[in-house]
Amino acid sequence: MREETEFRPKPLVEIGGRPILWHILKLYAHHGFRDFVLCLGYRGNMIKEYFLNYEAMNNDFIISLGRESRIEYTGDHEEQKYSITLADTGLETMTGGRLKRAQKYISGDCFMLTYGDGVSDIDVPRLLAFHQSHGRLATVTTFRPVSRFGILDINDSKQVLNFIEKPKSDAWASAGFFVFQRQVFDYLDGDQCVLEKEPLERLAADRQLVAYNHDGFFQAMDTYRESQILNDLWNSGHAPWKVWK
Repeated sequence: MREETEFRPKPLVEIGGRPILWHILKLYAHHGFRDFVLCLGYRGNMIKEYFLNYEAMNNDFIISLGRESRIEYTGDHEEQKYSITLADTGLETMTGGRLKRAQKYISGDCFMLTYGDGVSDIDVPRLLAFHQSHGRLATVTTFRPVSRFGILDINDSKQVLNFIEKPKSDAWASAGFFVFQRQVFDYLDGDQCVLEKEPLERLAADRQLVAYNHDGFFQAMDTYRESQILNDLWNSGHAPWKVWK
């Protein structure tokens, strides 16, 4: 992603003219979840500027100049009643450390967490209900990744019997949409804590981590090619993660 992220953070890389972060917030807001905490790191000031200018860039407005300057917005954009806490969690802080630093902004006993570089059509209320039903501390959403390569079925004589173009794996991988109970903070220690390593490993060892299998769409944006795939889907008018109207 260096082509895109050398001068801006990955959450501001655009899909269809909007940052991927906007798409992620729209997914949660569509399902009624509008209170967000953004853990800022690399070029976090650009994300702050994006939201500070959001009203002006997404509304018509009247501006009065002079000593009594003021701005009057003449319309409403669709992102109403979002509450967004922008928290500086450090330039070199790891994922678990960022979550730990954001603890002071999370007041409830249960909260959701995801990364700023993946989109999905996940049913968020269903995910939350699943988490609440099993009574453990953590839920991770999983999906079946598609192979990067076509698979050949070859017999003992080296004859190709079949060719399967990029099949789905039988294994499950993390899609990064989590639900946590507040006690998960006890598993986090210091800025260099990597959520995906010791904390999740300890939760699994304690039988406190449960998988929610998602059979729908999920796509991370780890490469420039993947950003092009997402833009092509959006421009086609058939973006699977666009569950909002």
